[in-house]
Amino acid sequence: MDQRLLDKVHQLPPMPQVVQSLIASFGEADVNTDDITRKLASDQVLTAKVLRMANSVHYGAQRKIASVNDAVVLLGFDALRTLVLASGLTSTLTAPEGFDIKQFWRNSFDMAAVCKWLASFTALNRETAFTCGMMHNIGGLIIHIIAPEEAEDLDTIGTADPWLFTELGSALAERWHFPGSICHAIRHQLAPGQAAIQEPLAYLLFLANYIEATYCSSPEAVAQNMPELALAKLHISQDALMAKLVELESAKGRFDALLS
Repeated sequence: MDQRLLDKVHQLPPMPQVVQSLIASFGEADVNTDDITRKLASDQVLTAKVLRMANSVHYGAQRKIASVNDAVVLLGFDALRTLVLASGLTSTLTAPEGFDIKQFWRNSFDMAAVCKWLASFTALNRETAFTCGMMHNIGGLIIHIIAPEEAEDLDTIGTADPWLFTELGSALAERWHFPGSICHAIRHQLAPGQAAIQEPLAYLLFLANYIEATYCSSPEAVAQNMPELALAKLHISQDALMAKLVELESAKGRFDALLS
């Protein structure tokens, strides 16, 4: 990667402290949820966004979630972490004028929903899968932030290199200390089979990219060239996946509360 771009990635602002604590919790066997909820509660803006999302129909709470403690009890820590990460991302990264940031995040959350749905067919953690999907194209936003003139040229002449986006996204994930499995998945999502380490999350992103690209044509189009290696690596039956494909409609498009 261009060292100049990499240096600029490392100059991007850090995540809020509570979000950094939650990223670190991915690798902790015994998470101190009380400490993290106290930190979250002290950030009123972030708390407001999280509670607004937690009360949306997507999470289906049986009663109103009025506090961070309620969110932990009713949603579970993993789901709360996902919401805080999503809130932190949308708040920390601001795009230059002319970039449709809301549409970018809608697309990212749709991909995240596909990843979470796919994870339900595997032993992978669904919230971790959601985080991978949410971060999968973060490099596309980064290039507009750190090199807006170059990004505009790439958009105009249509020569954007998808590998550049995955490298930038992985570099940012590493800067923010996301787990190695998530950084690896972002970097190798376009060709997971070529990576030295066969990371299931990379195959999950690869498969989600395929489904997201073909499903817009028709549900039937998804089955035509299904990536068999990805299915095998994830131990997913194509028949089982196709039988539940209709669930994608209800899984996506529920995250606008994070964009306001």
